[in-house]
Amino acid sequence: MTDWTDVCGEGELPPGSHKIVDVDDVMIAVFNIDGEYLAIEDACSHDNGELACGKVEGDVIICPRHGSRFNLHTGAVLSPPAFEDIPIFPVRSRSGRIQVRDPRWD
Repeated sequence: MTDWTDVCGEGELPPGSHKIVDVDDVMIAVFNIDGEYLAIEDACSHDNGELACGKVEGDVIICPRHGSRFNLHTGAVLSPPAFEDIPIFPVRSRSGRIQVRDPRWD
């Protein structure tokens, strides 16, 4: 997969919100953090459960089940019970559209 996938229009994802998109069977959560778009795989590395519904504090997301914390910029795990980082994805704005891609398939 080398193509960029549309997430939404620039004005459709206000600061503090997120949207989940399916990119080649990978669920990707795209966040607007104070005007910066960040994308992670929507799966906790601890138990593969959804992350996007967790609380966001600054650029950290907290897993809603067991409390693991992850940095939205780097995917780095910040607290257990998770011990593995989560994948992050490039995001761009083109022609008024927010787009994401999965570079693992290049």
